Amino acid sequence: MSREVDALFRPFTLNGLRLPNRVVMAPMTRWKSPGGIPGPNVAAYYRRRAENECGLIITEGTTVDHPVASYSTRVPVFHGDAMQGWKRVVDEVHSAGGRIMPQLWHVGISRRPGQDYVNREQPSFSPSGLFLPNKNAVAAPATRAEIRAVIESFATAARGARELGFDGIEVHGAHGYVFDQFFWSPINRRDDEYGGSLENRTRFAVETIQAIRREVGGDYPFVLRISQWKEQDYTARLAHDPGELQAFLSILSDAGVDAFHCSQRRYWQEEFEGSPLNLAGWAKKLSGKPTIAVGSVGLSGELMTRGVHALGQYAEATGIDALLERLERDEFDLVAVGRALLADPAWARKVHEQRFDELLPYSNAALEELF
Repeated sequence: MSREVDALFRPFTLNGLRLPNRVVMAPMTRWKSPGGIPGPNVAAYYRRRAENECGLIITEGTTVDHPVASYSTRVPVFHGDAMQGWKRVVDEVHSAGGRIMPQLWHVGISRRPGQDYVNREQPSFSPSGLFLPNKNAVAAPATRAEIRAVIESFATAARGARELGFDGIEVHGAHGYVFDQFFWSPINRRDDEYGGSLENRTRFAVETIQAIRREVGGDYPFVLRISQWKEQDYTARLAHDPGELQAFLSILSDAGVDAFHCSQRRYWQEEFEGSPLNLAGWAKKLSGKPTIAVGSVGLSGELMTRGVHALGQYAEATGIDALLERLERDEFDLVAVGRALLADPAWARKVHEQRFDELLPYSNAALEELF
């Protein structure tokens, strides 16, 4: 580490929400909420990061009120009895001086049968009833009425987030989950207004964004997480060139998105040949919206994949010179930190104070907190 860290600790304002720095806690699924209800341990988990200069916390994915929104009874939900638990989370984070948003989630057809499977008698919700490209249909395509029900469930959840005191919301539109399943043409084979052209494939997301805006107003921060890759296909592309990406982002920006959370497996990888910009850099350049970069920040080593979940094996937290250089150029605006912040709740504070030799490595002990 040889650069000053000032770029990472400049304040930033997102649709009226003032953040003390550029450090964002990335959403990480934890399976720590039995019955879908976040307990005091979940509130304490987020509070520890807020106490240690994490500028914005985005919670683990929490599912909207729809019968097939989740794949596990241990993943927190965002409705019913769980809302009292989420109120505790908000209060703990705010009492520590932090800012927090829930990540609202619906997994769509990305559900796997198993011991912890929920609603096993219910068919999955998906654009075309497919699990993977080039596979036979395993369920009927979502009907218009079912699409409307999911839209309303997101709008209701967003209203609930504002009522509980969350500082904004993030909607998960990446990684092959429900909105991404409609975005991606190999999965979306519909021939109605929700399939075919880019405008049609984004319609479900656009209608959801608009419904959310009607519930929370225009002054409530709204982040949309996007990615090119899917959990089942790391080489997948929604946009093959900047022109395609611009068309995609423009539709979503016009619908009411304030910022794009641009998920990559490595934040330093260029998105399109001939330019050093990563996905967040291109998204900011093409949309004019603030962006969050994410992908192996502060980590070294290679990802190992077990099933559909990518787990990290990292020897040590590494320097962030390249990240700081990109922030100094304003290539993107915020930086989401995942496994490094999981391993060390004080990661942001230690980096700010340049105590790099005290950073805790990502380890099996960190996995225990995650899982």
